[in-house]
Amino acid sequence: MIKAGLVGATGYTGAELLRLLLAHPQVQLAVITSRAESGRQVSEIFPWLGGHLDLAFQAPEPKNFQACDVVFFATPHATAMHQAPALLQAGIKVIDLSADFRLQDAALWAEWYGERHVCPELLSEAVYGLPEANRERIKTARLLANPGCYPTAVQLGFLPLLEGGLVEPRSLIADAKSGVSGAGRKEAMATQFCESADSFKAYSAAGHRHLPEIEQGLAAANGGPVDLVFVPHLAPMIRGIHATLYARMREVEVDLQAVFAQRYQAEPFVDVMPMGSHPDTRGVRGANTCRLAWHRPQGGETVVILAVVDNLVKGASGQALQNMNIMFGLPETTGLSLPALAP
Repeated sequence: MIKAGLVGATGYTGAELLRLLLAHPQVQLAVITSRAESGRQVSEIFPWLGGHLDLAFQAPEPKNFQACDVVFFATPHATAMHQAPALLQAGIKVIDLSADFRLQDAALWAEWYGERHVCPELLSEAVYGLPEANRERIKTARLLANPGCYPTAVQLGFLPLLEGGLVEPRSLIADAKSGVSGAGRKEAMATQFCESADSFKAYSAAGHRHLPEIEQGLAAANGGPVDLVFVPHLAPMIRGIHATLYARMREVEVDLQAVFAQRYQAEPFVDVMPMGSHPDTRGVRGANTCRLAWHRPQGGETVVILAVVDNLVKGASGQALQNMNIMFGLPETTGLSLPALAP
């Protein structure tokens, strides 16, 4: 059994990770931490876990993780980077769901996150955990940077086109929408029910923190720089990411259905839909699945890719568990084979 610790379990991502870890046949939850809730039973905060979990929150002190094989960080940025070095030195694998280790450039990280990175020497070692692109490196990783929700959908949509040199890499557009849970559980005016229901808006149009992460991954696929316009939107739903992606084809006489089908034929969590499909967020709710479809309006040079994920599962906690399976040599689908929730 893999003994797992979880730092930051009181947010939406942490709660989703708890749900998935409890259903995993090869995982034993050993430590769950929260400074604010230390000493309280986890089921007091999450009543739906009553009868499934008999653990109390502990303080996130290094000594409390001594029995762990892996520790997940479901925390805001600038938390994991302070605690990861000691865990790694103790031989414990780290899977960080925040942005602390996603960018390889410490100066770029500081520019987008507004503070100095405290362990820049680990950035080159951290493995970016998009299994569909980095599976072989994930197998031997001890420090795993789990991708963001927007970057997961956008990269999976563009990867086959960039890898094949099929589109102009300097003309990429990502128009993406997220459910309100993507903003986290913290109190904020913009995500209160009366503010977000029956409304729809863009935000961070001048530059979102996920932009450098997406560009870094797409540049690796392209073998050179890309230019991406990325505009996120807040949609009046709880879960889900819908990314509408645009690129200009270099050659229109290409069987794009075959390109996508062949690229993802061995990927258990990417579903390439039939031609002409329109995937929706409801179709992946609660599932560790990215569903893709493509269109070429009026048979022109612009290709439109539609990509949907559940921001809390394939966009966060499910992908973290998928990465853990790879890191520990388990079948990748272990604990993640459930279909989407419907309705």
